[in-house]
Amino acid sequence: MSRQLLRSTAVVGAMTLISRVLGMLRDMVVARVFGAGMGADAFFVAFRIPNFLRRLFAEGSFAQAFVPVLSQYKEKQTHEGVKELIDATVGALGGALFAVTAIGVLASPLLVLIFAPGFVEHPGKYELTVAMVRLTFPYLLFISLTALAGGILNTYGRFGVPAFTPVFLNLSMIVAALWLAPHMAEPVMALAWGVFIAGVVQLAFQVPYLLRLRLMPRPRWRLDHSGVRRIGRLMLPGIFGSSVAQINLLVDTLIASFLVTGSVSWLYYSDRLVEFPLGVFGIALATVILPKLSQHHAAQSNEAHSRTVDWALRMVIVIGTPATIGLMVLAGPLLVTLFHYGEFSADDVRMARLSLTTFSLGLLAYILIKVLAAAFYSRQNTRTPVKVGVIAMVSNVVLNLAFVIPMVRLGIPGPHAGLALATSLSAFLNAGLLFRGLRRDDGFRLAEGWLPLLLQVLAATAAMAVVLLLSIGDLGAWFGRGVAARVLDLCIAILAGVVTYFAVLWGTGLRWRHLRLSVGEA
Repeated sequence: MSRQLLRSTAVVGAMTLISRVLGMLRDMVVARVFGAGMGADAFFVAFRIPNFLRRLFAEGSFAQAFVPVLSQYKEKQTHEGVKELIDATVGALGGALFAVTAIGVLASPLLVLIFAPGFVEHPGKYELTVAMVRLTFPYLLFISLTALAGGILNTYGRFGVPAFTPVFLNLSMIVAALWLAPHMAEPVMALAWGVFIAGVVQLAFQVPYLLRLRLMPRPRWRLDHSGVRRIGRLMLPGIFGSSVAQINLLVDTLIASFLVTGSVSWLYYSDRLVEFPLGVFGIALATVILPKLSQHHAAQSNEAHSRTVDWALRMVIVIGTPATIGLMVLAGPLLVTLFHYGEFSADDVRMARLSLTTFSLGLLAYILIKVLAAAFYSRQNTRTPVKVGVIAMVSNVVLNLAFVIPMVRLGIPGPHAGLALATSLSAFLNAGLLFRGLRRDDGFRLAEGWLPLLLQVLAATAAMAVVLLLSIGDLGAWFGRGVAARVLDLCIAILAGVVTYFAVLWGTGLRWRHLRLSVGEA
């Protein structure tokens, strides 16, 4: 089973890698054309509002509730029964989303007032954000239905298509920034149009694959369907529990709207770089194991369920630990290489570096949360993540205020970095409480061999960090280098770090079979 899971994770990771690389290119283009000024701040808020709701409803609670129920129907019902569930779910979700989208478009001024109240002090900034929200909000409808289609395809083992779909968002925004923006009175509005168009294209892309499975939905308004009711029961509490990280980011945006212009953009670019390894590995791994864990639960195979979670956690430690430290060490060179062009100044790099370093601290926790949440939702347990989520969110708000207010009053540069640090610390609290709850409530047991694995990973990560620090040198020297030199030096540093990490792992005795044996052939 470990081979199958790893192969599926590799497929999703590869498709996600393509999307994330294009996402980096998209952010490079946006940074070069719009910088980190008023227009960029306005767009990032306008995009974050529907994007937050997308992750809350589509990729968060809905996906975690829909896939386990669909997997159970797939195991125990006929094809017609599965199709009936899908039709009823699409009818219920589509109707609700259409109403939410209409309200969101009409209430755009209020939404901006809620999510970025600091913008009200700058009338031009506030009005521009409102105008863009009206264009970006319908993205919620299209992308949520796209996520539903992706959940169907994932359940049937077609992981590559949903993982590749985000590519179209990146392509659409790149075209909008480079081609459409010069033709508009307010160039940054082109990005909002790019988001709207991308939503339509992403949904259309998955339709042929649903047709091949004979699972193309025909929406039916059937709220009395038992499967829909079960999804609803699982989804409602999960709306909060599975999306604490997104709520924390919105809280960060709200507070950042009161800070100096550029703070929202610095946080956005930092978050995007953290999202790269999180998406390529963390979300890919969680996406793959959720259907498998749901199948184990449906088959009442608790031992296989526990061993699959154990295997996933080992993979998180082996990959997530060096990714966390590597991103922290390389924060400055990455920002210079990717974004220090055109309107994105050296000061923007330095400010974004502060938040990227503190955001990166929580990368391992973000990945752990994805895997641990999947373990709970596969058992249709939404109560525990909700309780943990409440604690984590309250902690984040308290830490935000504890860090930012003193920094602002004392005039310490980069108070936005305090927001990122609070998010990282609350993520570790979230992951720790989820892990404790999983062991206590769901009978999860760690397999043997964890202590040697942790020591090997820590030794390899420490060696990698030293090599990276020696490779990058002083950040000031990076500003004077050309594009080719920056890219070459960054690639050499990353390659040296990767080789060092895996060489030390090998030298300390870690072999692939040690990871495979933790799962066996359950």
